[in-house]
Amino acid sequence: MGDLWVGNLEESTTDEEIREFLCRYGFPLSDSIKRVTGTGDRPAAVVRFNSVEPHVVRTFQPRIHNIFWKNHKLVVQVMPERNED
Repeated sequence: MGDLWVGNLEESTTDEEIREFLCRYGFPLSDSIKRVTGTGDRPAAVVRFNSVEPHVVRTFQPRIHNIFWKNHKLVVQVMPERNED
């Protein structure tokens, strides 16, 4: 399971817009999107790919890291694997 942190999102961006954006840049269809509020002006989202390993998600990450989308420069990182047991 690979998780992708997408930060500095435009606040009004919908989950569907995030999915469409990622697919446009070659990402597989995500399984879930969890919104993360922070102390800054721009929210983030954790996009989960249940059937994709983190090293695979990492190959796609450079395609969208630092890209300018919806008037904001995105910050995108692959989150480290964690054991949820």
